[in-house]
Amino acid sequence: MTRTVNCVLLKREAPGLARQPYPGPLGERIFNEVSQEAWSGWVRHQTMLINEYRLTPVDPKARKFLEAEMEKYLFGGGSQKPAEFTTPAS
Repeated sequence: MTRTVNCVLLKREAPGLARQPYPGPLGERIFNEVSQEAWSGWVRHQTMLINEYRLTPVDPKARKFLEAEMEKYLFGGGSQKPAEFTTPAS
């Protein structure tokens, strides 16, 4: 049976994550309040941030930046795209 959560981002009941995707209290909050669909949206957004800002995820400053953006994206009203970002044509 699929676990459901009241997704804080989608504002509705949706299938939850199978496991905690991030360590610590933030990861626990994500597990309890974020759906699979919302988490997938964050992963796509994070990939765009890494590519556009040319971040190295093992760099502590980059990790701190990404964690702050993750909190904004999931719980704080959204993370902004870089000003020069344009969506690629399909």
